[in-house]
Amino acid sequence: MRLSATLTIGLLLSCLAPLAPAQTAPAPAPGGTPPPASDIGKGLPPRVASTDYQGQARAGAFSIGAEFMGHSVPSGERAYMTEEYLVVETGLYGAAGAHLTLTVSDFSLRVTTGGKNGKPLKTVTLDGVPFGAVLRSLKDPEWEQQAASETKKEKEDQTQKAKPGDIPPNPKRMPFEMIRPMQLQVRKAVLPEGDRELPQAGLIFFESRIREENIRSVELLYKGPAGEATLVLQ
Repeated sequence: MRLSATLTIGLLLSCLAPLAPAQTAPAPAPGGTPPPASDIGKGLPPRVASTDYQGQARAGAFSIGAEFMGHSVPSGERAYMTEEYLVVETGLYGAAGAHLTLTVSDFSLRVTTGGKNGKPLKTVTLDGVPFGAVLRSLKDPEWEQQAASETKKEKEDQTQKAKPGDIPPNPKRMPFEMIRPMQLQVRKAVLPEGDRELPQAGLIFFESRIREENIRSVELLYKGPAGEATLVLQ
C-alpha cells in the first residue's frame, strides 16, 4: 500500500507541474537582488498635455512635449544627478486609446555650445542611450554635500593633530543601502519602451559631459513610427 500511494502522489504531481505558470525573473540591478518587474520602466506621470512642457511638436497624429533637465535626474520622489549624461523628460500624446511603439533610439539631442569669449559655435548630435548605462554615474546631491562637509571636517581635525606619516582621510563613498533605492527610483522614471497606450512620459538620457553654462541651444529630435519632429528646448 505504501508503494502504491507513493507512486500515485508522484503521478499527480507530474501531471500538475505543467499547469503552473512560468515566471521570468527580471534582470538584476548592478550588485544586488533582482528588482520587481513592476519597478522597471513605469515612467513619470504624464502632464495634462504636451503644451505643459518646455517644448512641443507634432509627429503625424501624435504630439510630443519635452523639457531639458540638464544633468539633473528627476525620479518623481526626489532629484538626483549625473555628470556623464544630459537628461530630457518627455511625454507623448495621442487620441483616446491610441498606441505607439516607443524606444529611446528614436530620439536624439542636438546641442550647440560656444559663442562666448570668442569661442566658435559647435553643434553635436547625441543619441539616446539605454538607462542601464546611466546607473553607475548617479549621485545624490544631498548626500554628496553632507559627505564633502564631513570629509572637510575630518581633514581639519587631522591637521590640528597631525603626526608624521599620517594618511589623509579617503573620500567617502555612498553606502550600497542608499545606492540601491536611488537606482530603482530612476529605473521607474525612464521612458517606457515597447507598444504602449498613450499618454506616456519618462526620462531619456544622452551621454555627454557638456557643462550646462556652456550650452547655447538644445533641440530634441524624434524620428520613429509616428513620423518626425523637432522640439526646441533652449
